[in-house]
Amino acid sequence: MDRKILFGILAATLIAVSLAIMLPGGKAPDAEPKLPWRISLDALGNSRVFGLTLGKSTLADARHLLRDEGKVSLFISKGEAPVLEAYFERMALSGLKADFVFVLEADESQLQGFYERGARIARTTEMTSKVDLAFEDMQQVAQLPIKLINYIPVTNLDEALIRSRFGEPDSQIPEGDSGVMHWIYPAQGLSISLNPEGKEVLQYTNPAEVEALIESIKNNAAQPSS
Repeated sequence: MDRKILFGILAATLIAVSLAIMLPGGKAPDAEPKLPWRISLDALGNSRVFGLTLGKSTLADARHLLRDEGKVSLFISKGEAPVLEAYFERMALSGLKADFVFVLEADESQLQGFYERGARIARTTEMTSKVDLAFEDMQQVAQLPIKLINYIPVTNLDEALIRSRFGEPDSQIPEGDSGVMHWIYPAQGLSISLNPEGKEVLQYTNPAEVEALIESIKNNAAQPSS
């Protein structure tokens, strides 16, 4: 066989093998997969998941991880503290697609300033309004630490799959008569809400905040149905 043809076949084979071990989109496999069940704690007891450490990593870090700017909004509800969120829709991370909602940590004066300078205010429900932040506040928001992560998988999760990946929960808390059940993993700072009529939600917080999370779930469950 002609030497040039042989080298051409060899080169084509090497290229095919290289492409075969690449992920869709031409991305190489993640050396450290950022999967929802890979949760660790740092020396201070802060949860680390998806390569982000709660209370330390910032919105800028999340944007770098997901290669997306997301949508930042301030939610104001009657009788409750304001909540600053960054929403990322249908993000692919380590081969899994999910929505991410990052709750950002800001003090009262910062939140008040964001509200007063808000570019647009819209009512989402009778009790809640959503504020779009002003452009001049975006740089400051990018440096705020992540307090909590809501991870909403595109694919529905069943109990068997959750048990195989996360183990048996420490406790299970029903959400009133809605059919939603919250599985609590205190040591990991994790709550998984199983919804037979909708999407499952994995909520990550620091273990020190789990008791407050449980109280919030119980209070919501105690509210009368509308």
